[in-house]
Amino acid sequence: MKYSLGRYVYGLAAIGFGICALAWHDINNWQQIKALAHDPHRAILTYIVATIEILGGAAVLWPRTARAGAVALGAIYFAFTLLTIPGIIEHPLVYNSFGNFFEQFSLASGAMILYASSGPIAPARTARWAQIGYYSFGICLVSFALEQLFYLSATAGLVPKWIPPGQMFWAIATTAAFALAAVALLTGFMARLASRLTTAMLVGFGLLVWLPALFANPHSFDNWSESAETLGIAASAWIVADFLGHRRSTESAPASLA
Repeated sequence: MKYSLGRYVYGLAAIGFGICALAWHDINNWQQIKALAHDPHRAILTYIVATIEILGGAAVLWPRTARAGAVALGAIYFAFTLLTIPGIIEHPLVYNSFGNFFEQFSLASGAMILYASSGPIAPARTARWAQIGYYSFGICLVSFALEQLFYLSATAGLVPKWIPPGQMFWAIATTAAFALAAVALLTGFMARLASRLTTAMLVGFGLLVWLPALFANPHSFDNWSESAETLGIAASAWIVADFLGHRRSTESAPASLA
């Protein structure tokens, strides 16, 4: 996966999010670390996290530093994942809190696969980290389907009205697509195709939902952060697709005659 396109998109998404965080440095705007809003060092913490995102994203873009970037971003996204737990405990019957958990965990899953695929390490260790990241992302797809199902009307409201045959149709269709993709990845049946289609669907969300929102209100941190996060999750799906493609080509390669 040395020249994985998903890796480049993943790095650029992290850089974009870090820049957004620096531009809107109020911790109360930053959903992922809002739980730390009462920390006396919150301003410094915001700058540190944003800088790690930018540097980690930049490192991911270069093969020699990709593993270090994956470690940095994986640690940040895993920390973001843990910071959603207080919200889950406080509102256990509100699925949005669980949705936030798995959105961040999907980004951490991409970092795991990227780490395992970015350089020479022991084959057993590579396979272990890659498999953990792969199945973790598959579980996250289950959550994406559930989140859209539980908030189907809100999901439909995000669909541009001009797209036929209607907003609710696409809300149901994309929910089903997430569910089918989850089954495909977790069972291994047509997993590569499912990961590619999931990538395309998430990129479509960015282009059709969040890009118009940015043009409509370019001063909104939520619009910028949602755009960067959607791009990052799409990149994670792309990394999964690249990983499956690389694994398939390796398995089908003829054995050496040496």
